[in-house]
Amino acid sequence: MQGVNKWQRDFLVEIILLFLSIKGRVNFLQLGRFGKHKEQRYRNQFEKSFDYLEFNRILVLEQGSGHYTIGFDPSYISKSGKCTPGVNYFWSGCAGKPKWGLEISGIAAIDIDNHTAFHLEAVQTPSSLESKTLVEHYSQVIIQRKEKLQTISKYVVADAYFSKATFVTSLTKNNFEIVSRLRDDANLRYLFKGAQDNKRGRPKKYDGKLIYDNINDQQLKTEIISADQKIVYGIVHAAALKCKIKVVILYTKRKKKWNHKIYFSTDLSLNHNTLLRYYQTRFQIEFLYRDGKQHTALNDSQARSPNKLYFHINASLTTINIAKIQHWLKTPKVQRGPFSMCDIKTLYNNKLLIYRFLSLFAIDPDKPINQIKINEALQYGKIAA
Repeated sequence: MQGVNKWQRDFLVEIILLFLSIKGRVNFLQLGRFGKHKEQRYRNQFEKSFDYLEFNRILVLEQGSGHYTIGFDPSYISKSGKCTPGVNYFWSGCAGKPKWGLEISGIAAIDIDNHTAFHLEAVQTPSSLESKTLVEHYSQVIIQRKEKLQTISKYVVADAYFSKATFVTSLTKNNFEIVSRLRDDANLRYLFKGAQDNKRGRPKKYDGKLIYDNINDQQLKTEIISADQKIVYGIVHAAALKCKIKVVILYTKRKKKWNHKIYFSTDLSLNHNTLLRYYQTRFQIEFLYRDGKQHTALNDSQARSPNKLYFHINASLTTINIAKIQHWLKTPKVQRGPFSMCDIKTLYNNKLLIYRFLSLFAIDPDKPINQIKINEALQYGKIAA
């Protein structure tokens, strides 16, 4: 990265190690207890700006497979107080209702070939949007960062909430392509492919409504996957989005009845299997939030400054990137097991305590006999030890 001096490098390395090592709540008081500096230094440094998007962008392009999509998903963060900037009622997917707290708009690079997600940047949703709608705010978060994001991928993958004309149109105008899911009863129309009758009025554009229980084989293609699963795909017009889309309808047979889910892309040339794969890999962004909340203190910040909140939230999620690359991605693909942030957190917590004891008792950790015992102790408590 350009413009990063030595103190920033050293401080970021220390923060990442502390987020990996400290069990329990990670706030300024805890950082002062376990870190090299006083509590006030951590408060002061968290107030300073750091370009997490650029840091993670370079990290992903250097370490990932090279085949990415941009994942976007808001996430609720629990906060009970009233003095934290940005607190309001936001939707909580776990609770299934709005709850008091914070919300972040999370942007991630979904690594398709490695089947995982890397955090890029999280932006706090303001408590008041003035004249903008929430969907317009979300689209602006992506558009404001398009120059850096489009060096990773032009495909933005988001869940069914974002299959709205406001979101889709604004991003496609800025050279993004959307991959998302539609309602199961979405109003889709076949495109007219016949010869025009040359009568007065506008030329015929559509050839009837798509009926999901009676697909027109002349318009859409069908691919049988198994006796209980098939996909139907092709180009149609979406009334809600006011544009042509590439649609993939996945039919699954359960209890002798066919159910369907509708996936789409604004890129009409995108392969149907690739489209389905892009959306199914989208869920990896949820694991970033899960690991952040359970293991890297995503919910723990007690700061009352927007800058400190931004630094803490992004440091928490960036720590998962570092752990994933160092302890999972470097393992050959055929030898990889599931990624466990819990095991990595246990490893670093053991390391923090063991080397503290060795320092206090003046024991040389580099002796071969001590190395064997240290390596055994580092695995203590790991789930997959």
